[in-house]
Amino acid sequence: MTKPITKAVFPVAGLGTRFLPATKANPKEMLPIVDKPLIQYAVEEAVEAGIKVMVFVTGRNKRPIPDHFDMAYELEAELERRGKNKLLKLVQDIIPRDVTCVYIRQEETLGLGHAVLCAAPVVGEEPFAVILADDLIDAGMEGCLSQMVKQFSKHHCSLVGVEEVASDSTDQYGIIQPGLAEDREYKVEGIVEKPEPAEAPSSLAVVGRYILTPRIFSLLEATPHGVGGEIQLTDALATLLSEEYMFAYRFEGKRYDCGSKLGYLQATVEYGLKHTELGDPFRDYLCGLVAQIEAPL
Repeated sequence: MTKPITKAVFPVAGLGTRFLPATKANPKEMLPIVDKPLIQYAVEEAVEAGIKVMVFVTGRNKRPIPDHFDMAYELEAELERRGKNKLLKLVQDIIPRDVTCVYIRQEETLGLGHAVLCAAPVVGEEPFAVILADDLIDAGMEGCLSQMVKQFSKHHCSLVGVEEVASDSTDQYGIIQPGLAEDREYKVEGIVEKPEPAEAPSSLAVVGRYILTPRIFSLLEATPHGVGGEIQLTDALATLLSEEYMFAYRFEGKRYDCGSKLGYLQATVEYGLKHTELGDPFRDYLCGLVAQIEAPL
């Protein structure tokens, strides 16, 4: 019987160069969408999916991430002294008590594949999830990872989250060659890292959600440096296909590429409009702004 998915790996050692200078001293994963950092949205998605062990693969200047999920004694004491019980509960409930956080240092940023490999001693011989916090997915009532865990329970093999992308942007993603399709699920016949549009096998792009079998670790150890001089997870997945079945799942929900400035701004606006306290006044502000823009000079 296949073990349940209880561990998730969060590769958070990247330099965040697209957001410099904001990310010079502050991790890109700590950039807020309204009032929560990106990494918290990712962890909440994992918790909803039943994950109990969060494995963060970190690097230099990433200290704010463990600080965020740790107890803040001085802050909590001050909030309690001032009687700010609502705020106190907010900071105490960032992560459930039965969830464990593990932090592993990635000494060199050698790509996503290398980051996943760094988690091998903690994950062991279990299937596990990988979540890229840059990809913020608003999936409504059931999170993207929860959807994928259900799919994994059907096939018990590696699963990648995919979405349809513009045909001229395939060189920004890992692209699958889809085989037999059923509803939102595809049997993966091949996968290639960042193909040119003319060479792409489809426009189904792998985004930041994976459920992987532990076999991936030994394959990553043997994977040579690929695109960009990095150890590419996509290359190891292509090798895995020769040994195991793999499926792709076109998840329900909307993805925001918060690794890009435009995607980050889009997420901020749309999450702001849905915010329970800020949504209505923010909508009024935006409507007024649109009226100003459209007003004749």
